[in-house]
Amino acid sequence: MPHTPSEDTATDRTALVVVAHPRPDSLTAHIARLTTRRLTGAGYRIDLLDLAADGFDPRMTEADLPDWNNREKTYSPEVESHMRRVLAADVIVAVFPVYWMHAPAILKGWIDRVWNYGFAYGRSKPRLAGKRMLWLGLAGAADDDELVGIMQQSLSAQLDDGIAYYCGMAHSSVGLLAGAEEKPQRVDAEGNLRLDEALTGATRDAHYAALEAKATGFVDDFVAGDRVAA
Repeated sequence: MPHTPSEDTATDRTALVVVAHPRPDSLTAHIARLTTRRLTGAGYRIDLLDLAADGFDPRMTEADLPDWNNREKTYSPEVESHMRRVLAADVIVAVFPVYWMHAPAILKGWIDRVWNYGFAYGRSKPRLAGKRMLWLGLAGAADDDELVGIMQQSLSAQLDDGIAYYCGMAHSSVGLLAGAEEKPQRVDAEGNLRLDEALTGATRDAHYAALEAKATGFVDDFVAGDRVAA
């Protein structure tokens, strides 16, 4: 699918916003749109990458398997086009639902296929050096569930340390947005999943307003850090 970064003559900085949810009416998509507006307001050109809408295939192909003897390998045309978009971005923001304390398969597959040997790693000076990354993950766990802290640690270890740091990025942070479901989920003392009563009316409105505020806070802090780094 063709993509055109939004025009903004006040800046030459580009934000690649990666959305990893199959439904355009999802809360994930809503937070992605909110993020895009926030970044645009901060002066970024936006390159929006909706993995599901673009039909991205997360399954590794033979054409995209690393060749450990050739870090200059040319990968599939699809992957090479995504590599160019990553290189063109100053900052990258991924917005996704959290599944089993992991990023969803389509986002993980994008990392597997695109952030490949010779491109994202395997060089003395990484090509992604200097770039900054924000991971916005939406989770159904209730805000006050003890699992949220464990989830934050798990995602940070995977995404900040296992991916971004390994690829030489200047900064990476995970913004975890718990309480994304209308029936907040929690794990009881016996390890069983429990669902709270569904949020309704003014309580529901206040809950999601707070979640939106938390999301914009993560984005604003990220933008502020980028200004300092620049």
